[in-house]
Amino acid sequence: MDVEVAIVGAGVVGCATALELSRRGVTVTLLEAEPEPGLQASGTNSGILHTGFDSGPGELETELILRAARLRDPVLEALDVPVLRCGAVMSPRGAAERDAIAALADNARHNGVEVRPGPDGSLAVPGEAVTDPVAFTLALAAAAVKLGAELRTGFTVTRVERRDSDLTLHDDGGGSVGCRTAVNCAGLGAGAVARLAGDRSVDVYPRKGEFLVFELPDSKLDRILLPVPSEGTKGVLVFPTIDGKVVAGPTAVDQQDAGDWSVRPEAREQILPKAAAMFAPLADAEPEFAYAGLRPAGRGVNYVIERSAACPRLVNAAAIRSTGLTASLAIAERIAALISGAGVTLGEPAPLVAGSPMRYAGPWWRRTAERLAT
Repeated sequence: MDVEVAIVGAGVVGCATALELSRRGVTVTLLEAEPEPGLQASGTNSGILHTGFDSGPGELETELILRAARLRDPVLEALDVPVLRCGAVMSPRGAAERDAIAALADNARHNGVEVRPGPDGSLAVPGEAVTDPVAFTLALAAAAVKLGAELRTGFTVTRVERRDSDLTLHDDGGGSVGCRTAVNCAGLGAGAVARLAGDRSVDVYPRKGEFLVFELPDSKLDRILLPVPSEGTKGVLVFPTIDGKVVAGPTAVDQQDAGDWSVRPEAREQILPKAAAMFAPLADAEPEFAYAGLRPAGRGVNYVIERSAACPRLVNAAAIRSTGLTASLAIAERIAALISGAGVTLGEPAPLVAGSPMRYAGPWWRRTAERLAT
């Protein structure tokens, strides 16, 4: 056995889990198929850190979003992760939307999230913030490595060898890692990794979210603009980035091809009119760039975080949708508790120490799109 825990997938959840376990004295290897961490879903979302004001009470996703809010600030500060604490606002158009916003205000109070209703029926959510999701992911990975975790990139798990006391994960290049427990944080590949271990219960598919990026030097956006959600979607929002851009999106397109990260020609017309209705300077603007993220959606289920019934030495963290960035630290904490129940000893957490994260050329919102275009 090489390590106590092998983590498959170095997205934000995998990197957060590696840090959580390394802080507690667990030997960890973090396996990533891509050349660097955070090159798929974790690097192609909005970068918004949600408060959970609109999350369903009693759901696991909500519990973890709220828990992560209590864990996050010390981590962001210690690892020097940039954050734009801009807040958000949702404004109604008509009586029906005012009623919907009032219901969301009640939901927020139930979840213990601060909101501020306005006299016009709007709702301000001061705790909403924006980060650089790539910087966050890489900082988590670097801090884990600083505490002794091993990061192996270019490692695609193609076979899982099961024994009573351990697992061995093999890649297609002849490499292998033996571990007491494996954690499946493989995102869009989570179903495939689970099946390699004999677990057919995990089923994820790609849900594409497309975004448009704007340079608006004469129009400053100082907060996140939220649409009133409708049945089945939270809709198109408009938000500022750490580097001063304005982004509008996402779409929500279910697809089968986990390798199709392209932005559809029709995405512009599906996004821009809705975005311009919330932020008028977008009406005559042309996007500087467009990118798409593929969220690992579950079929009829969300946030599957549990030990596998078919392979008890495997912990699945699957169907983690777009709030995964927000909830990642709490997801990692929950995974650690599951691993402890599987016989891995957790010590008291060591102090956080920033590592030396990888540097990437250009803004985060170009990184994955340009990588996948090559």
